[in-house]
Amino acid sequence: MDEVIKYIKENRERYIEELKELLRIPSISTLPENKEDMQKTAKFLAEKLNAAGLNRVEVFQTEGHPIVYAEWLGAPGKPTVLVYGHYDVQPVDPIELWETPPFEPVIKGDKLFARGATDDKGQLYVHIKSVEACFKKHGSLPVNVKFIIEGEEEIGSPSLEPFILANKELLKCDTVLVSDTSLYSAGLPTLTYGLRGLCYMEVELTGPNRDLHSGTYGGAVANPVNVLAKMISQLHDKNGKVAITGFYDGVIPLSKMERENFKKLKFSEKAYMKELEVSELAGEKGYTTLERMWARPTLDCNGIFGGFTGKGAKTIIPSKASAKISMRLVPGQDPKKIEKLFTKFIKSIAPKSVKVQVTSLHGGSPVLTPLTHKATIAASKAMERAFKKKTVYMREGGSIPVIATFDKVLKAPAVLMGLGLDSENLHSPNEHFDLNHFMLGIQSSAYFFDELAK
Repeated sequence: MDEVIKYIKENRERYIEELKELLRIPSISTLPENKEDMQKTAKFLAEKLNAAGLNRVEVFQTEGHPIVYAEWLGAPGKPTVLVYGHYDVQPVDPIELWETPPFEPVIKGDKLFARGATDDKGQLYVHIKSVEACFKKHGSLPVNVKFIIEGEEEIGSPSLEPFILANKELLKCDTVLVSDTSLYSAGLPTLTYGLRGLCYMEVELTGPNRDLHSGTYGGAVANPVNVLAKMISQLHDKNGKVAITGFYDGVIPLSKMERENFKKLKFSEKAYMKELEVSELAGEKGYTTLERMWARPTLDCNGIFGGFTGKGAKTIIPSKASAKISMRLVPGQDPKKIEKLFTKFIKSIAPKSVKVQVTSLHGGSPVLTPLTHKATIAASKAMERAFKKKTVYMREGGSIPVIATFDKVLKAPAVLMGLGLDSENLHSPNEHFDLNHFMLGIQSSAYFFDELAK
């Protein structure tokens, strides 16, 4: 491995220039005007995968944006790793808040600024370069490797699950390697082993058949906005627990080992409150902040609307009021079951003065990879070798629905080798990526292949 690591370090500047070239392509998946850029990005990645040494590289067209696939299966008897990433990026609005043009990569100190730098082009590119280094120095890889790189992650991956279901044999693997999460802090090797799932619902209440004059009708007809506010207030009890009957059924409790690992992270509530400019934290009683964010289910109203919201005054009783409500789910919870429980509860607390419509908008299953799994252990050792520090473990409060799909369809647990930082403005103006983490990531990836082969 010494020769591989030496090669990686010697090629730092070339790697960065290649990454800049990738970042210059405005691969915004949600905008129709960038459709050709999506094709261009897929072609770029296919060429780099081929140049890296993978002997089968293919661009699959979908109803949306292309999926790039590559493989090298020259290590019989050894595990197969499926590397997943995405090449699409978020829109750049508000453009006026960018200090430099979003698709003209700029280095400031050790940070590379551009849209997609950390989410996910920079993190994805790590694994292409580690594969290249192994081929350049050894002519082979210690394990079998496949790549699947999509262009629709930022819009919910509509083409990916059908592709996985239709190509189970092609994608067959022992583990999935993903770099699309974060380090706990700068320079600290981190593995994410759990992701929360999601159940996203919309509630619409209808009162009178039209907006009414609040003077003429006020006091006689129920106001849907008032009613909705009261209903939302009933979704939690006084201890911060979700009040929906059956909501916590099946929730897998945190193990003693997990709680001890969380304590090792030395999370500062004071610093957290200062960063967010809040004077008090809130949530379910009996759990630490990290436990509530990473390992406990939650329910939040993401938006509420109805009636007059323009400038000035308009005295009405609105006809309708709506709310969007998301529930983050943990292992042991099924989004379809939670959807039904939520719908039943909402209808049970709605008064007869309004009509209720409950709609499911989106969902995804939670994921938990055992800390004792061989791929997790190999990844922990690999990051330790690269970063020269003990690897820490965390869960993530957010969701990556495709990870649950890999687990369910391919029966392959995921290794989430995050290399970004939450502070790197992903999805915001002035997105950036620490180039030290970029280089350590390439080394970690190479070490992972080596450790897993053992």
